[in-house]
Amino acid sequence: MGRSFLDLLRLNRQFAAGVVLLSLVTLFALLSFVSPYPPNDSFVVPPDLPPSWTNLMGTTSRGQDLFWLLTFAIRNTLLFGITVAVISRILALVIGLVAGYSGGLVDRALMSINDTFIVIPLFPILVLFYFVMKDHMSWSLLALMMACLGWAYDARLIRSVALSLRTREFTETGIFSGMSMRRILVEEHLPYVLPIVFSTTMNNINWSIGFEVTLSVLGFTDINTPTVGVLIYWANQHTALVAGIWWWIFFPVLLVILTFIGLFLLAVSMNEHIDPRSRLGRSEG
Repeated sequence: MGRSFLDLLRLNRQFAAGVVLLSLVTLFALLSFVSPYPPNDSFVVPPDLPPSWTNLMGTTSRGQDLFWLLTFAIRNTLLFGITVAVISRILALVIGLVAGYSGGLVDRALMSINDTFIVIPLFPILVLFYFVMKDHMSWSLLALMMACLGWAYDARLIRSVALSLRTREFTETGIFSGMSMRRILVEEHLPYVLPIVFSTTMNNINWSIGFEVTLSVLGFTDINTPTVGVLIYWANQHTALVAGIWWWIFFPVLLVILTFIGLFLLAVSMNEHIDPRSRLGRSEG
Protein backbone atom coordinates (compact mmCIF):
# COMPACT_ATOMS: atom_id res chain seq x y z
CA MET A 1 0.00 0.00 0.00
CA GLY A 2 2.86 2.35 0.83
CA ARG A 3 4.55 1.61 -2.48
CA SER A 4 1.30 2.27 -4.37
CA PHE A 5 1.03 5.63 -2.59
CA LEU A 6 4.56 6.62 -3.59
CA ASP A 7 4.01 5.49 -7.18
CA LEU A 8 0.80 7.50 -7.42
CA LEU A 9 2.46 10.55 -5.86
CA ARG A 10 5.33 10.35 -8.36
CA LEU A 11 3.45 9.41 -11.54
CA ASN A 12 -0.09 10.72 -11.18
CA ARG A 13 -0.50 14.51 -11.22
CA GLN A 14 -4.12 14.34 -10.06
CA PHE A 15 -3.13 12.34 -7.00
CA ALA A 16 -0.23 14.68 -6.22
CA ALA A 17 -2.48 17.74 -6.58
CA GLY A 18 -5.06 16.16 -4.27
CA VAL A 19 -2.40 15.39 -1.66
CA VAL A 20 -1.10 18.98 -1.81
CA LEU A 21 -4.58 20.50 -1.45
CA LEU A 22 -5.54 18.27 1.47
CA SER A 23 -2.18 18.86 3.15
CA LEU A 24 -2.74 22.62 3.00
CA VAL A 25 -6.28 22.24 4.40
CA THR A 26 -4.99 19.95 7.17
CA LEU A 27 -2.20 22.36 8.09
CA PHE A 28 -4.74 25.16 8.27
CA ALA A 29 -6.92 23.03 10.56
CA LEU A 30 -3.95 22.29 12.84
CA LEU A 31 -3.53 26.03 13.47
CA SER A 32 -6.64 25.75 15.68
CA PHE A 33 -4.41 24.30 18.41
CA VAL A 34 -2.51 27.59 18.65
CA SER A 35 -5.51 29.90 18.28
CA PRO A 36 -5.46 32.90 20.65
CA TYR A 37 -9.28 32.90 20.81
CA PRO A 38 -11.65 30.15 22.05
CA PRO A 39 -14.02 29.19 19.21
CA ASN A 40 -17.27 30.01 21.02
CA ASP A 41 -16.25 33.37 22.50
CA SER A 42 -17.93 36.40 20.96
CA PHE A 43 -16.80 40.02 20.64
CA VAL A 44 -13.13 39.32 21.23
CA VAL A 45 -12.32 41.58 18.26
CA PRO A 46 -14.20 44.51 16.67
CA PRO A 47 -17.07 43.22 14.49
CA ASP A 48 -17.49 43.46 10.71
CA LEU A 49 -13.90 44.35 9.85
CA PRO A 50 -12.85 43.48 6.26
CA PRO A 51 -9.77 41.34 5.59
CA SER A 52 -6.51 43.08 6.53
CA TRP A 53 -3.03 42.27 7.78
CA THR A 54 -4.38 42.36 11.33
CA ASN A 55 -7.39 40.15 10.57
CA LEU A 56 -6.45 38.09 7.52
CA MET A 57 -9.99 36.95 6.75
CA GLY A 58 -11.84 39.78 8.45
CA THR A 59 -14.15 39.55 11.45
CA THR A 60 -17.76 38.49 11.86
CA SER A 61 -20.75 40.42 13.16
CA ARG A 62 -20.35 38.40 16.36
CA GLY A 63 -16.91 39.89 16.98
CA GLN A 64 -14.92 36.79 16.04
CA ASP A 65 -11.71 36.64 14.03
CA LEU A 66 -12.77 34.62 10.99
CA PHE A 67 -9.28 33.22 10.31
CA TRP A 68 -8.96 31.56 13.70
CA LEU A 69 -12.63 30.61 13.85
CA LEU A 70 -12.32 28.90 10.47
CA THR A 71 -9.38 26.81 11.70
CA PHE A 72 -11.71 25.28 14.32
CA ALA A 73 -14.54 24.95 11.80
CA ILE A 74 -12.53 23.09 9.15
CA ARG A 75 -10.95 20.88 11.81
CA ASN A 76 -14.36 19.83 13.09
CA THR A 77 -15.68 19.39 9.54
CA LEU A 78 -12.74 17.17 8.56
CA LEU A 79 -13.05 15.15 11.77
CA PHE A 80 -16.76 14.74 11.09
CA GLY A 81 -16.12 13.42 7.58
CA ILE A 82 -13.33 11.10 8.74
CA THR A 83 -15.45 9.75 11.62
CA VAL A 84 -18.36 8.97 9.31
CA ALA A 85 -16.04 7.39 6.74
CA VAL A 86 -14.17 5.18 9.23
CA ILE A 87 -17.32 3.81 10.90
CA SER A 88 -19.12 3.25 7.60
CA ARG A 89 -15.98 1.61 6.06
CA ILE A 90 -15.88 -0.87 8.94
CA LEU A 91 -19.55 -1.72 8.38
CA ALA A 92 -19.08 -1.99 4.61
CA LEU A 93 -15.99 -4.17 4.97
CA VAL A 94 -17.51 -6.58 7.46
CA ILE A 95 -20.82 -6.96 5.63
CA GLY A 96 -19.32 -7.02 2.13
CA LEU A 97 -16.55 -9.53 2.91
CA VAL A 98 -18.75 -11.84 4.96
CA ALA A 99 -21.55 -11.80 2.35
CA GLY A 100 -19.17 -12.46 -0.55
CA TYR A 101 -17.26 -15.21 1.24
CA SER A 102 -20.26 -16.99 2.76
CA GLY A 103 -22.62 -16.93 -0.21
CA GLY A 104 -25.97 -18.71 -0.05
CA LEU A 105 -28.48 -17.77 2.63
CA VAL A 106 -26.07 -15.49 4.51
CA ASP A 107 -25.31 -13.53 1.34
CA ARG A 108 -28.99 -13.15 0.45
CA ALA A 109 -29.90 -12.02 3.98
CA LEU A 110 -27.10 -9.46 4.21
CA MET A 111 -27.76 -8.11 0.72
CA SER A 112 -31.48 -7.78 1.51
CA ILE A 113 -30.54 -5.58 4.47
CA ASN A 114 -28.01 -3.77 2.28
CA ASP A 115 -30.60 -3.03 -0.43
CA THR A 116 -32.98 -1.68 2.21
CA PHE A 117 -30.40 0.89 3.26
CA ILE A 118 -29.67 1.78 -0.37
CA VAL A 119 -33.29 2.82 -1.05
CA ILE A 120 -33.69 4.83 2.18
CA PRO A 121 -34.07 8.57 1.35
CA LEU A 122 -31.17 9.94 3.40
CA PHE A 123 -31.94 13.65 3.61
CA PRO A 124 -35.53 13.33 4.92
CA ILE A 125 -34.37 10.70 7.42
CA LEU A 126 -31.60 12.98 8.72
CA VAL A 127 -34.00 15.93 9.01
CA LEU A 128 -36.49 13.73 10.89
CA PHE A 129 -33.65 12.49 13.10
CA TYR A 130 -32.81 16.10 13.98
CA PHE A 131 -36.37 16.91 15.05
CA VAL A 132 -36.61 13.71 17.11
CA MET A 133 -33.24 14.26 18.83
CA LYS A 134 -33.31 18.07 18.77
CA ASP A 135 -32.71 18.53 22.50
CA HIS A 136 -29.86 16.00 22.48
CA MET A 137 -28.36 16.65 19.05
CA SER A 138 -24.57 16.63 19.01
CA TRP A 139 -21.73 16.45 16.51
CA SER A 140 -20.92 12.83 17.40
CA LEU A 141 -24.55 11.68 17.32
CA LEU A 142 -25.07 13.06 13.81
CA ALA A 143 -21.80 11.44 12.65
CA LEU A 144 -22.92 8.07 14.03
CA MET A 145 -26.31 8.36 12.34
CA MET A 146 -24.77 9.24 8.97
CA ALA A 147 -22.24 6.41 9.28
CA CYS A 148 -25.08 3.94 9.84
CA LEU A 149 -26.72 5.19 6.63
CA GLY A 150 -23.64 5.55 4.43
CA TRP A 151 -22.18 2.06 4.06
CA ALA A 152 -24.58 0.20 1.75
CA TYR A 153 -23.28 1.14 -1.73
CA ASP A 154 -19.68 0.33 -0.85
CA ALA A 155 -20.61 -2.93 0.92
CA ARG A 156 -22.12 -4.18 -2.33
CA LEU A 157 -18.95 -3.19 -4.22
CA ILE A 158 -16.73 -5.01 -1.71
CA ARG A 159 -19.04 -8.02 -1.82
CA SER A 160 -18.64 -8.28 -5.61
CA VAL A 161 -14.86 -8.47 -5.19
CA ALA A 162 -15.18 -10.98 -2.35
CA LEU A 163 -17.35 -13.21 -4.55
CA SER A 164 -14.53 -13.52 -7.08
CA LEU A 165 -11.93 -14.09 -4.34
CA ARG A 166 -13.97 -16.95 -2.86
CA THR A 167 -13.16 -19.22 -5.81
CA ARG A 168 -9.47 -18.34 -6.00
CA GLU A 169 -6.88 -21.04 -5.32
CA PHE A 170 -5.39 -19.30 -2.28
CA THR A 171 -8.83 -19.20 -0.64
CA GLU A 172 -9.33 -22.94 -1.18
CA THR A 173 -5.83 -23.58 0.12
CA GLY A 174 -6.63 -21.60 3.27
CA ILE A 175 -9.83 -23.55 3.82
CA PHE A 176 -8.07 -26.93 3.39
CA SER A 177 -5.29 -25.84 5.75
CA GLY A 178 -7.84 -25.18 8.49
CA MET A 179 -7.80 -21.35 8.50
CA SER A 180 -10.85 -19.77 10.10
CA MET A 181 -13.14 -17.49 8.10
CA ARG A 182 -11.86 -14.49 10.06
CA ARG A 183 -8.23 -15.25 9.17
CA ILE A 184 -9.05 -15.82 5.50
CA LEU A 185 -10.97 -12.54 5.28
CA VAL A 186 -8.34 -10.51 7.14
CA GLU A 187 -5.13 -12.09 5.79
CA GLU A 188 -6.16 -13.17 2.29
CA HIS A 189 -9.12 -11.07 1.10
CA LEU A 190 -8.65 -7.74 2.87
CA PRO A 191 -5.46 -6.74 0.97
CA TYR A 192 -7.34 -7.08 -2.33
CA VAL A 193 -10.09 -4.66 -1.31
CA LEU A 194 -7.95 -2.05 0.46
CA PRO A 195 -7.45 0.09 -2.70
CA ILE A 196 -11.24 0.10 -3.17
CA VAL A 197 -11.68 1.02 0.50
CA PHE A 198 -9.28 3.94 0.09
CA SER A 199 -11.09 5.24 -2.98
CA THR A 200 -14.55 4.90 -1.44
CA THR A 201 -13.29 6.53 1.76
CA MET A 202 -12.45 9.71 -0.14
CA ASN A 203 -15.90 9.72 -1.75
CA ASN A 204 -17.57 9.02 1.59
CA ILE A 205 -15.75 11.89 3.31
CA ASN A 206 -16.92 14.21 0.52
CA TRP A 207 -20.47 12.88 0.87
CA SER A 208 -20.56 13.29 4.64
CA ILE A 209 -19.02 16.78 4.58
CA GLY A 210 -21.56 17.83 1.94
CA PHE A 211 -24.45 16.55 4.06
CA GLU A 212 -23.04 18.17 7.20
CA VAL A 213 -22.68 21.55 5.49
CA THR A 214 -26.20 21.32 4.05
CA LEU A 215 -27.80 20.33 7.37
CA SER A 216 -25.83 22.97 9.29
CA VAL A 217 -26.71 25.78 6.89
CA LEU A 218 -30.38 24.91 7.44
CA GLY A 219 -29.87 24.76 11.22
CA PHE A 220 -30.55 21.01 11.48
CA THR A 221 -27.53 20.28 13.66
CA ASP A 222 -25.69 21.46 16.78
CA ILE A 223 -25.11 25.13 15.98
CA ASN A 224 -22.86 25.56 19.02
CA THR A 225 -20.11 23.38 17.55
CA PRO A 226 -18.17 25.39 14.93
CA THR A 227 -18.08 23.71 11.52
CA VAL A 228 -17.97 25.20 8.04
CA GLY A 229 -21.73 24.75 7.72
CA VAL A 230 -22.37 26.40 11.09
CA LEU A 231 -20.26 29.42 10.06
CA ILE A 232 -22.40 29.84 6.95
CA TYR A 233 -25.53 29.37 9.09
CA TRP A 234 -24.55 32.26 11.39
CA ALA A 235 -23.59 34.38 8.37
CA ASN A 236 -27.11 33.87 6.98
CA GLN A 237 -28.63 34.65 10.35
CA HIS A 238 -26.81 37.99 10.35
CA THR A 239 -27.65 38.61 6.64
CA ALA A 240 -23.94 38.89 5.88
CA LEU A 241 -24.29 39.23 2.10
CA VAL A 242 -26.99 41.89 2.40
CA ALA A 243 -24.81 43.81 4.87
CA GLY A 244 -21.78 43.55 2.58
CA ILE A 245 -19.84 41.22 4.86
CA TRP A 246 -18.95 38.92 1.95
CA TRP A 247 -15.83 37.47 3.58
CA TRP A 248 -17.93 35.69 6.23
CA ILE A 249 -19.29 33.37 3.52
CA PHE A 250 -16.55 33.55 0.89
CA PHE A 251 -13.68 32.06 2.91
CA PRO A 252 -15.62 29.12 4.44
CA VAL A 253 -17.06 28.24 1.02
CA LEU A 254 -13.62 28.54 -0.62
CA LEU A 255 -12.04 26.25 1.98
CA VAL A 256 -14.69 23.57 1.71
CA ILE A 257 -14.47 23.69 -2.12
CA LEU A 258 -10.70 23.12 -1.91
CA THR A 259 -11.39 20.17 0.38
CA PHE A 260 -13.93 18.73 -2.06
CA ILE A 261 -11.53 19.11 -4.98
CA GLY A 262 -8.66 17.49 -3.08
CA LEU A 263 -10.75 14.50 -2.02
CA PHE A 264 -12.22 14.17 -5.52
CA LEU A 265 -8.77 14.14 -7.13
CA LEU A 266 -7.59 11.44 -4.74
CA ALA A 267 -10.67 9.31 -5.41
CA VAL A 268 -10.44 9.68 -9.21
CA SER A 269 -6.71 8.96 -9.36
CA MET A 270 -7.13 5.93 -7.09
CA ASN A 271 -9.93 4.59 -9.30
CA GLU A 272 -7.63 4.92 -12.31
CA HIS A 273 -4.88 3.11 -10.43
CA ILE A 274 -7.24 0.25 -9.55
CA ASP A 275 -8.55 -0.10 -13.11
CA PRO A 276 -6.02 -2.14 -15.15
CA ARG A 277 -7.31 -0.63 -18.41
CA SER A 278 -6.39 2.85 -17.19
CA ARG A 279 -2.91 1.69 -16.20
CA LEU A 280 -2.46 0.06 -19.62
CA GLY A 281 -3.54 3.27 -21.36
CA ARG A 282 -1.06 5.34 -19.37
CA SER A 283 1.78 2.91 -20.11
CA GLU A 284 1.00 2.97 -23.84
CA GLY A 285 0.84 6.75 -23.79
